[in-house]
Amino acid sequence: MAQNILADKILIIDFGSQYTQLIARRVRELGVYCEIYSHRASFKAIKDFNANGIILSGGPETVKQKGSPKVHDKVFEIGIPLLGICYGMQSIAKQLKGKVELANKREFGHADLSLKSQGSGLFKGINKKKMSVWMSHGDHVSKLPKDFKVCATTNNSPIAAFHHPTKKIFGLQFHPEVTHTPQGKKILKNFVRDISGCKGLWNSKNIIDRAVSEIREQVGDQEVLLGLSGGVDSAVVAALLSKAIGNQLTCIFVDNGLLRLNEGDQVMETFKGKFGIKVKRANASNQFLRDLKGKKDPEQKRKAIGKTFIDVFLKEAKRNKKIQWLAQGTIYPDVIESAGTKNGSAHVIKSHHNVGGLPSYLNLPVIEPLKDLFKDEVRKIGLELGLPKEILFRHPFPGPGLGVRILGEIKRPYIKTLQLADDIFISELVKGGFYEKVSQAFAVFLPVKSVGVVGDARRYEYVIALRAVETIDFMTAKSAKLPHAFLEKVSNRIINEIPEVSRVTYDISSKPPATIEWE
Repeated sequence: MAQNILADKILIIDFGSQYTQLIARRVRELGVYCEIYSHRASFKAIKDFNANGIILSGGPETVKQKGSPKVHDKVFEIGIPLLGICYGMQSIAKQLKGKVELANKREFGHADLSLKSQGSGLFKGINKKKMSVWMSHGDHVSKLPKDFKVCATTNNSPIAAFHHPTKKIFGLQFHPEVTHTPQGKKILKNFVRDISGCKGLWNSKNIIDRAVSEIREQVGDQEVLLGLSGGVDSAVVAALLSKAIGNQLTCIFVDNGLLRLNEGDQVMETFKGKFGIKVKRANASNQFLRDLKGKKDPEQKRKAIGKTFIDVFLKEAKRNKKIQWLAQGTIYPDVIESAGTKNGSAHVIKSHHNVGGLPSYLNLPVIEPLKDLFKDEVRKIGLELGLPKEILFRHPFPGPGLGVRILGEIKRPYIKTLQLADDIFISELVKGGFYEKVSQAFAVFLPVKSVGVVGDARRYEYVIALRAVETIDFMTAKSAKLPHAFLEKVSNRIINEIPEVSRVTYDISSKPPATIEWE
């Protein structure tokens, strides 16, 4: 019998911080399950979650503004530990009749925190009187709510952390979830494990045991269909389902012609050849290109690719009359980004064709074994299941593939040119020892021509942009500082080996304001 690894859990209430998912990941790393709810969630939903503790995230708003986000007042009466971070701390202060004001000096970045007490266990085990923390605020708490105590200060924040001695309510003006707060994980551990009393049952082995048990209970002796892309998520779902139900699983691999160089063959070799999973390959590049003709807007292209994917998948799926379940590789960030969290308030930045869509067409119940997991958790599960690192730690690849890395209209010659350029870039990153040091890297095809000179001949051909970023959570990112000599080598190879390219650029934009992908 699988352990109830959800018996202990933390609820994170989101006020719109760019770090909210990072808080969740830190809690999961401590071996504790958690979910993210919007601040708009009803009190009933919050109470019914039955959390051991609640964390209020930061956010871009000011509590001083009329109608600013807040949690239901009854949350403070549930009687479980409560931790407010940045805006969350200020919200606690305001709602409990303290005072928040605009600070004389804003604090953004590093600050030295002076500890006054252990704050009823929140700072337990931190012996230093001064510690480095990461701040990001303009407002600050200027007056404590009744019976609250100060447990830490900075030069600019006389109330940088507070606590209630008996009610287990805490506030931190700084961000413990970021790596720039070196002892932040210890502080979160104190809150999650000690103060909230959560055990560390959330680990790869237990997650797999629970998933296998649930899949077998759901499916019984019925057959399951999975759309296999070869990416991390679908690969892990395939391995997990194979472990749970063996030959009851059938995979359909839709080859849209927008994959990386030789990727289709690699997918078939790995899953059908090495793992013995039933995989049907649908070669549909011609159909995808027909449906994309004339489309230049990125969202139009995403929708067209998503629709064609469904059409092709349905055609193949209907050949198997025994299928009674549909499996999908949806992960938790997909759900969040598509505004699918409880009473969610997120904006849909991009369409995700793996969230919804297919079930309504196939009229099949859906299995989503990874829908509660972050990407790093998915990879750990994949390792536990024996999947190769080359699959699990491959850089993220968008669902529409090269369709959103070719700017404007997609044409077959553009695809081939981009595949070759991308392969050169990635292979050189691997050879140079940079691939694992960057979070994501790829080439982009620009449908504009630029003058070049090869030998004594004039060349008027296309432009390739290279993109490599470093990030922790993919919510923010900065361009990777690859050596100039390396970039020069890649550029020379691309221009010399691909006649259709005359110029190579390197994208140094950060996210925000840019996105990681160009479309």
